[in-house]
Amino acid sequence: MSVYTTEIASDKIPSDNVIHQRLLSAYHHAKKFIKGDLLELGCGEGRGVELLATLADSYIGIDKIEAVVEKLQKKHNDFKFMSGVFPPFPFEDNSFDTIITFQVIEHVKEDQNFIKEIHRVLKPGGQALITTPNIKMTLSRNPWHEREYTGDELTSLCKNYFDKVEMKGIEGNEKVLEYHERNRASVQRIMRYDFFNLQHRLPAGLLRIPYDILNRMNRNKLKETGDKLVKSITFEDFSLEDQNEQNLDLFCLLTK
Repeated sequence: MSVYTTEIASDKIPSDNVIHQRLLSAYHHAKKFIKGDLLELGCGEGRGVELLATLADSYIGIDKIEAVVEKLQKKHNDFKFMSGVFPPFPFEDNSFDTIITFQVIEHVKEDQNFIKEIHRVLKPGGQALITTPNIKMTLSRNPWHEREYTGDELTSLCKNYFDKVEMKGIEGNEKVLEYHERNRASVQRIMRYDFFNLQHRLPAGLLRIPYDILNRMNRNKLKETGDKLVKSITFEDFSLEDQNEQNLDLFCLLTK
């Protein structure tokens, strides 16, 4: 059974390529920070296992989708995978040198406790890397997200528990921005039929199915009308830059 929605982009779906490469880029930018015992919160389909796990002394990945976790454990039996909903985390204090959690915090209801728990299980001197969409670049409400952040908002949240917070961001080059603007125009054409602003008025649960259908149709249309552009974008078209409103994703580095 497939676990994919448009919220869980796949490298197996051609129209998802731009989103997949954007997510993949965070793992490449994270390489230089990996050390010691590594925990990944929300490991998903294992995008980062092959890239990052071998750079660490040990790797544990945890995700709520049990079927994906079981598949990953069979494929990567040198590493450990767990299924579960968090926070809290099923680990003792001061357990990990590095924690990565990419495109996860926006799905977590208890974001304060999430950051608190990251601080708890990090070893002194350990580092955590967080990515999440920059709300300044969001094109419509995403009903799969509990909330989205500006860089300043996420910094403020993290400073409740961490003294050292460095906020950066992932940006796209000209090719990525061309795709983003095509996507923006297409989304705006769809949203003009939302006469009653239902995307912001209805409960998230009622919006997920129509959101997913329209999002998939939109991605397929963008590929059909710009197939060469969609295929050509790779993780190398995304760079790690200083925080600004043009960041597609926030990239936050926390040090305990």
